[in-house]
Amino acid sequence: MPCRGFAPSSANACLAIADNFDYNITWREGAAFLPAVWPSLHAAILMSGHSKWATTKHKKAVVDAKRGKLFAKLIKNVEVAARTGGGDPAGNPTLYDAIQKAKKSSVPNDNIDRAVKRGSGQEAGGAQYENITYEGYGPGGVAVLVECLTDNRNRAASDVRVAFTRNGGRMADPGSVSYLFNRKGVIVVEKTKDMTEDDVLLAVLDAGAEEVNDLGESFEVISEPHDLVAVRTALQDAGIDYESADAVFLPSSEIDLDEDQARKVLKLVDVLEDSDDVQDVYANFNVSDDIMEKLG
Repeated sequence: MPCRGFAPSSANACLAIADNFDYNITWREGAAFLPAVWPSLHAAILMSGHSKWATTKHKKAVVDAKRGKLFAKLIKNVEVAARTGGGDPAGNPTLYDAIQKAKKSSVPNDNIDRAVKRGSGQEAGGAQYENITYEGYGPGGVAVLVECLTDNRNRAASDVRVAFTRNGGRMADPGSVSYLFNRKGVIVVEKTKDMTEDDVLLAVLDAGAEEVNDLGESFEVISEPHDLVAVRTALQDAGIDYESADAVFLPSSEIDLDEDQARKVLKLVDVLEDSDDVQDVYANFNVSDDIMEKLG
């Protein structure tokens, strides 16, 4: 099955870290809290249908977490969600999902609590982040959307521009790429031995879910963004746990890449994600299983 280009950083990880590690750090410090000895994997791909590459995103998320990148980005999400909608998860679904995502990626509770307090104004030290989306083209004419969450617009723009120009891509004007993507709600449900696709489908059908896809080791539930909370709640009411619930960009069409193009595009995505200001990267490309296996 072909791979559908999708933001690797939205993937969750389950990571065990030594108990004696000092997590009392800011998100910036967290970005470098372990030595840079973990190899950078190619961009993880979220796939529909049955594919042996469905777990790639999880493997990369584990590595990202160990490098501190994922922790830092998840903490920023929590802080911004608290600032935008208040510090009570019960009344702020976005914050609830951000906290759950951080917890499932083994971000320590103390870090999460401090991020909520900074965001809600209960504790000093919170930065003023803003959401910025950049558009561009990668090798092979692949359309790329880059979502940033930054406290320094100039730094973010510079990092993104340099990543594009040094990796065979170019920045594009606003609106020239975004029309190729649709905003969707995506919930990933980890499989259990007693769970079937029908179980998931029955739980979410009346809540606004559009489709349920079997990813091999998990199920993917797709909905409109405004139905995301309702679908997530329906799963919880049915006693079905979920790994992540996010509003993401899915491409409306994809470009098939050969091995050389795939290598270059994956490198571009990887470099973009290395920026502390970049939260998610989306691209409209397909890569066959055979090529992905060669690229490792």
